Amino acid sequence: MKKMRKTKINTYPVTIESCEEGGFFAKCTSFQGCHAEGETYGEAIDNIGEVIRAHIGVRENLRKKNYGELSSILKFRIPVPIV
Repeated sequence: MKKMRKTKINTYPVTIESCEEGGFFAKCTSFQGCHAEGETYGEAIDNIGEVIRAHIGVRENLRKKNYGELSSILKFRIPVPIV
């Protein structure tokens, strides 16, 4: 008997808007910069799914490289010269 592999399924909030120039724009607010476009509603859904999987993959790779747990808010300081 073949052993079935369990797949973990998470759900993420996605907003899809129609674009003035045609097509659809999808965004997931769970991940900064996570957005996609599609010529059809279905294509936008497929594309945002791929982008979400990519974001999760990047986070997993960083975690494996001992960067620790990533939060959705990163705080740091940068030097800004004032003229």
